[in-house]
Amino acid sequence: MTTAAARTRFAGRTALVTGAGSGIGRATALAFAAEGARVVVAGRRREPLDETVRLIVERGGEAFAATGDVTLAADAEALAAAAAERYGSLDVAVNNAGVFRGGRPLADLPEADWHTQLEINVTGVYLAMRAQIRRMRDQPSGGAIVNVSSNLGVHATSPGAAAYAATKAAVTALSRGAALDHIRDGVRINVVSPGASDTPMSLRPGETEAARTGRAKATLPLGRISATEEIATAVLHLASPEAASMVGSDLVVDSGGSL
Repeated sequence: MTTAAARTRFAGRTALVTGAGSGIGRATALAFAAEGARVVVAGRRREPLDETVRLIVERGGEAFAATGDVTLAADAEALAAAAAERYGSLDVAVNNAGVFRGGRPLADLPEADWHTQLEINVTGVYLAMRAQIRRMRDQPSGGAIVNVSSNLGVHATSPGAAAYAATKAAVTALSRGAALDHIRDGVRINVVSPGASDTPMSLRPGETEAARTGRAKATLPLGRISATEEIATAVLHLASPEAASMVGSDLVVDSGGSL
């Protein structure tokens, strides 16, 4: 593929990215816009979404912010509708919104933290994906969905992350089942499972970025954590025509952490 072609892979297509106010979500929204997509930047808080839109627009892209809580069915439906109504279609959706509540053994995890992770990480993906599939399967061109899971869950475990890992394993299983259910509807569903990346979520309690760098150098086969742009590259690949035969795949991007 030429560089020029890479920049236009998503020209004329609409991409919805949840959790797009920071981190992997923001990097993914920027990457789609850079390759020609019209991007719906979604999340619960307006201010960080507006900043993502500003970054896209100043680089020559097209985007707008849509607030909503994916744990609410009405909001999930509204986000999918907003993309179709604004730009005429919903071609790609990236379900990235998620939270981590852990750092302590399971027996010491507050029940509220369990429910928060379950509602956002699993129910939120279910509701968002359901709304997106309903839109996409009625389009002649169908659509592509990429759900952001984690290497924790199916691929690896870590102390203090049992509940989080359980929710992310559920995302992978949910995605694979939905992929089988809806590929004949023209909706292609896959998963990206990041490891530690350059976001606050990968910092341990009280840990500095410098300390995280040292820990990664000592413990990860690659010797460093992933940049958010590297995760975004994997997401875009799965959503692109080049991955047309990838259905229900789980692409691990974790610096070798789950080996």
